[in-house]
Amino acid sequence: MVIHDIASFAVFRPDKMGKADLVTTSRLFVGINSFEPGQEHASHVHEGQDKVYLILEGRGHVILGDLVRPVGPGDLVLAQADEPHGLRNPGPERLVAAVFMAPPPAAKKAG
Repeated sequence: MVIHDIASFAVFRPDKMGKADLVTTSRLFVGINSFEPGQEHASHVHEGQDKVYLILEGRGHVILGDLVRPVGPGDLVLAQADEPHGLRNPGPERLVAAVFMAPPPAAKKAG
């Protein structure tokens, strides 16, 4: 499988962060999170799952625990399993991030 220009799969919604699933297997998930200015994916936790964000377009802030850091194109962020994390777009441009993670541990056992 080859997917070219993954940022072109970004889906923008006026009311909340947009999501597009690109790859889903029993061992891996890859998707796109898309943010209009002012939108965010509030801090949350994935039990037993590491998550990687790759910023493709725009600039924003990543939340890792109590830490808030600016991010931009080409930046890679690791949120380790059970670590609170989130992403926000303060604007003025759109923000697009690729997301890579393993399926939840329960899904691994069932598969």
